[in-house]
Amino acid sequence: MIPFKTFQNLSKDKQERITRIAVEEFSEKGYAQASINSIVSRLGIAKGSIFQYFGNKKGLFIFAFNISMNMVKDYLRTVRDQTRSENLFTRLEATLLAGVIFLQKHPVIYRLYIRIMFEYEIPFRNEILLSLREYSLKYFRTLLTDAAANGEIRAKLDIDKACFVLDAVMDRFLQAKILPHLDAGLGIYNTGEQEAREWIKELTDILRTGLGI
Repeated sequence: MIPFKTFQNLSKDKQERITRIAVEEFSEKGYAQASINSIVSRLGIAKGSIFQYFGNKKGLFIFAFNISMNMVKDYLRTVRDQTRSENLFTRLEATLLAGVIFLQKHPVIYRLYIRIMFEYEIPFRNEILLSLREYSLKYFRTLLTDAAANGEIRAKLDIDKACFVLDAVMDRFLQAKILPHLDAGLGIYNTGEQEAREWIKELTDILRTGLGI
């Protein structure tokens, strides 16, 4: 969703402030309970301004989500590019750790993702989740394709199925990091960085056994 020109004409600081407060509102309350009144009150602007910028609540949500996910994608692209010379399992370990670090630095953005995962009334929810899974699979496919070219994985490994496993492991691990009911006593929930690193190392060792030559 591209905001209207009225928003684009604002200063960068104002754009970032509106985006940040919108993300916080949707992350804390979900789509249905999020309030435009609350957002404009915090911003100190007229309610009509939001509609001039984004058309409606749905437009604001889609914009806030897209900005947030672009941050995630940029972060992962950096990890991918910086580890290009490393072997697959070092890259997987770096990717999982990057997810933990991003979650710690930007908990509001990750909570927004969790809202989308579990709240069915969010507009375009299926399309949003599809686009996220497609990006994740594309990311892991790049890593696996590089590894196959370097002879680091089994020659007959099904790349698509391996991507599915890697996507599932990363997504489930990060969810368990902040949702106690998905941890189920495993000890992932609310762990510190050192404990998370130990988990990541062991998960990577398991993946090495299944994917490696």
